[in-house]
Amino acid sequence: MTSHRVPVPLLMRMAAHPLRWALMTELAASDRRVRELVAALDEPQNLVSYHLRLLRSAGLVTVRRSNFDGRDSYYHLDLSRCATEFGEAATALHPALAPTRRRWRKNSSVLFLCAGNSARSPMAEALLRRRVDGIQVASAGSHPAPRLHPNAVRVLHEDYGIDLGPRLPQSLEAVAARRFDYVITLCDKIREVPRDHGSATETHWSLPDPSAAADTDRASYPEFQSLATELDNRIGFLPLEKQEGDPS
Repeated sequence: MTSHRVPVPLLMRMAAHPLRWALMTELAASDRRVRELVAALDEPQNLVSYHLRLLRSAGLVTVRRSNFDGRDSYYHLDLSRCATEFGEAATALHPALAPTRRRWRKNSSVLFLCAGNSARSPMAEALLRRRVDGIQVASAGSHPAPRLHPNAVRVLHEDYGIDLGPRLPQSLEAVAARRFDYVITLCDKIREVPRDHGSATETHWSLPDPSAAADTDRASYPEFQSLATELDNRIGFLPLEKQEGDPS
């Protein structure tokens, strides 16, 4: 009798290796540089780099050159791809294992940071606030720009129906007295700025400056659209939610 075996999903083959699973776990929490992964996992750099290449070839991990120090690169776990493939693998094993619906946890507080507080962090703040009521969210910059970038305002208004209003970029000092559950840095430059956020969970998203992609606002507009899409996707996987039925 011939046995018809179902192929093991690629994601499960990738995740089954202990070191690759450890890498995925680290990258699920924050974008990391190779040396940070080497230190966190206490493994040789050549071995870490080898398994990162396998994860990249599987489409689970991407890499982006640092916009602060071009000699560095940040690795990022594609949580959307992981969620889809884990869900499909679970459902293929048994329909009852399909992922359950989740809802947002109220009263969490989040601070988004970038250097100028003119594009990345105010866009992230607005996109998170759009997703859920009852969450405290703010943004600030280490070197605030004089105004919001017009493309940030335009993209949020035209693509998401969000009006940023007359607000101006604000400095780190403006939020220094507040305490947050999560602090998310959105550019590599501000990640290197000494800061004290108490017991907050700190996460880094290595995102490029969209205004640096072109000489004019008109030419850089697609970069702002790409940024908004990536921000909205990453925000959807923030650890600010709980399973339905869990106690508040």
